[in-house]
Amino acid sequence: MSTLLYSLGRWSYRHPWRVLGSWLIILLVMGGAALGLNKGFDNSFSIPGTEAQEGLEQLSRTFPQVSGTAAQFIVIAADGDDIEDAAYRDPIEDKVDEIVDFPGVEGSTSPYDEMVTGLLSDDGTAAIVQAQFSGSSSEIDDETKDDFAAAVDELRDELPEGAQVALGGDLYATELPTVTITEAVGVVIALLVLIVTFRSFVLAGLPLGVALLGVGVSMLGIVAATSVATVSATTPLLALMLGLAVGIDYALFIAARHQDQVREGVDPEESAARATGTAGSAVTFAGATVLIALIGLGFAGIPFLTTMGIAAAVAVAIAVLIAVTLTPAFLGFVKGRAVGRVRRPKKTADGRAAARKDGFAVRWVRGVTRHPLITTIAVAVGLGVVAIPSAQLGLALPNAGVLPADSEARQSYDLVGEHFGEGFNGPLILTGTIVTSDDPLGLMEDIGDEVEKIDGVAEVALAVPNETADTGIVQIVPETGPSDPATADLVRELRSHHDEWLDEYDIDLKVTGFTAVSIDISDRLGAALLPFGIFVVGLSFVLLMIVFRSIWVPLKATAGYLLSILAAFGVVTAVFEWGWGADLLHVAKTGPVIAFMPIVVMGVLFGLAMDYEVFLVSRMREDFVHASRRLGRTNEVAADAVRSGFTASSRVVTAAAIIMFAVFAAFVPEGDSSIKPIALALAVGIAVDAFLIRMTLVPAVMALLGRHAWWMPAWLERLLPHFDIEGEAVERERELADWPEPRSTAVVAAEGVVIAEREEQVVSDVSLRADPGDALVVTSPDPRRTRAVLLAVAGRIPIADGRLRVAGHLLPGRGAWVRTHVGVALFDSGDDPVATLREALSGGTRLVVLDALDALAPAAVDRVADLLRAARDADPANPLTVVASAHDAQRARVLLASAGFRVRETTAILSPSEILEVTA
Repeated sequence: MSTLLYSLGRWSYRHPWRVLGSWLIILLVMGGAALGLNKGFDNSFSIPGTEAQEGLEQLSRTFPQVSGTAAQFIVIAADGDDIEDAAYRDPIEDKVDEIVDFPGVEGSTSPYDEMVTGLLSDDGTAAIVQAQFSGSSSEIDDETKDDFAAAVDELRDELPEGAQVALGGDLYATELPTVTITEAVGVVIALLVLIVTFRSFVLAGLPLGVALLGVGVSMLGIVAATSVATVSATTPLLALMLGLAVGIDYALFIAARHQDQVREGVDPEESAARATGTAGSAVTFAGATVLIALIGLGFAGIPFLTTMGIAAAVAVAIAVLIAVTLTPAFLGFVKGRAVGRVRRPKKTADGRAAARKDGFAVRWVRGVTRHPLITTIAVAVGLGVVAIPSAQLGLALPNAGVLPADSEARQSYDLVGEHFGEGFNGPLILTGTIVTSDDPLGLMEDIGDEVEKIDGVAEVALAVPNETADTGIVQIVPETGPSDPATADLVRELRSHHDEWLDEYDIDLKVTGFTAVSIDISDRLGAALLPFGIFVVGLSFVLLMIVFRSIWVPLKATAGYLLSILAAFGVVTAVFEWGWGADLLHVAKTGPVIAFMPIVVMGVLFGLAMDYEVFLVSRMREDFVHASRRLGRTNEVAADAVRSGFTASSRVVTAAAIIMFAVFAAFVPEGDSSIKPIALALAVGIAVDAFLIRMTLVPAVMALLGRHAWWMPAWLERLLPHFDIEGEAVERERELADWPEPRSTAVVAAEGVVIAEREEQVVSDVSLRADPGDALVVTSPDPRRTRAVLLAVAGRIPIADGRLRVAGHLLPGRGAWVRTHVGVALFDSGDDPVATLREALSGGTRLVVLDALDALAPAAVDRVADLLRAARDADPANPLTVVASAHDAQRARVLLASAGFRVRETTAILSPSEILEVTA
């Protein structure tokens, strides 16, 4: 990965206009697709397979008058008036008759209808008119909504002076989230942080430009995706928030590494390539962890949440792609100006350079590691206290009650609660098929009487069959509001009577309605938290073990992540449920937060926490590995590595965390009610994770563990794959750039190569060389060893140690290229040797390895020699090179010489034990 990114970074640096032009074309294509394919966002929530959803689907078929989306308006009589006076009754009933003819309206209910109870307040001051539209709220067009609202406005003019009318209901309960000027504050703060970090105006705008272009592509793509998928209105805002935050950070990591290298004297082009290969590898890994966590939102089995996770994951994937391509391209525009303003050393009175004082990072890491046990306990206890409120975190789906106070739907919600009780804002429906009943009306009245006896039921507003008497409904008004936990308890209580009522009335009753759907979604999300948490925590542990080859590092990283999550949830609970600072953050109404907040925050914060862990601890590991080679793996070396690694990486991690915090926090004050708690949780989580966990707890724990921080059982290390996220392959290529000699023409060069299998060395200390047009024969008493050498040359198996370059590509870092450009023919496989060789030579390869060349039957020797001769002569400027193995070396040499090759001296491959014998 790192070598691929290295090459990509160099190419992007050399061709900045091509890269920028390509991304601009993609942006324009996405813009065109968004304009042509946009079908609008859907802000309704549903969840297939739940009782409430099945009940709604059943009602849509048999009782459409109560199955669609409800709208209503409440009329409050002027002081001293009675709502049943003719001055109110006549215009209200006329309006009921008018709106029933509106397109899409299945029925409207007059509060004065004798068949309906509960639509007139007990004190005679308020009345509610209900209308039922067919379909979900997203299926009802804006024109219909506007017409209905206009009709309500007309009623205001017809009522006596002092009367109040407020429009509300499910149809108007949600508002599409929009981007406000407040969100731009986060971008401005990010720009200021970048200017301070880079000490360069030119370079400061680079991460911002990269992120904004990436966000533009992803947002337009999400809009275009509405043509083929149902996308909630919250999705693009979440993608914007994430794409902007990670896009700035990822470009920052690469640009900061580039600036450091250029200041050290590295050529700008080489530096851009190297920064993309090293920091870009870490960015790719970090982005992959965010992607996995976001796609893991599908654990809940809720379609709209799965879509949200995929859309956000796409935004992050684009942020990664644009960071590793457009960042080095912009660096190609900037060139030498990337250095920025270098701080000049202070001088003493006599003109000599003053002793450099320790920076804040040095003093900080020294302070937190001086007494690491005290630091660890203080951070853990402090965050534990902050996390205490999280135990009372309540979850629900948004309703009109969380809209801003100046919203008419919110005013209607509050007036209904004031005059009719909170439960009237979230009625429940009990429905079932009654085709077997010979007295459907009496049956529904009996069921209604049973329901009314249940604790938590304020009243039964309606208990009737439909027109064909095959389906009955009981409309239940709870005593509590739709977001109150007591309402969820009532739904469970009603469902607990299912079997009892089935036996008594022979009806399979379901509890449904939009309030019940919201409760089912919240319950499903709550149940998904544990498996999702196990997935995320388990994933983080495994990934960090692979990256850092350690048990203790991922253990403390995972524990720190859990502390961050719980602290974030604790703050959200204190603000949104306890009301601490709610007015300051413009929280419209305290109470349960949106149900998918915990699972989204857990997924996103996981990826971001891994970012900081990787960038901070990987530098500590790098310093420890380098120092331990010279001084041994001692506790002193480990402590020095913690301090030096922290000092080297803290600047960029601090800048990244401040930017992340600013972007997320900007969505809190004026943000959408659904996004607000998510943004606050992410802002708090980022601040806690970056500054208290990664930059305080991590160095303290690493200092406590000493050299044991990097311990891992040997058997486990063998099982785990290796991810080069620190760009070790890039550094190795740089160190060996002139090996075996400057501008080498060698097609194959090996020195001290070791090949091992299950801890057992198969071959050791292999050295060989082959130039263009050469044929090299390797031999050994054990054919397993010669085959291992050939497969290593062909990139099919990795080398355990030593140096191996094939066609100018250093292995194992460039193994992917070698595997696709080097042909392999195994002549002892039993296949037709001529066909095997022809396949190995296909694709114009200029290097082929031939195993067991002396195993050819006499009849095939000439045909194989002819094929090799033709391939050798096909390109005289770049002749074919052959590396072959044979037990009978002389026979192989004769065959290759007959094909026109210059045969190099035979190389004998010995086993490790044979080498020891020869040495002795």
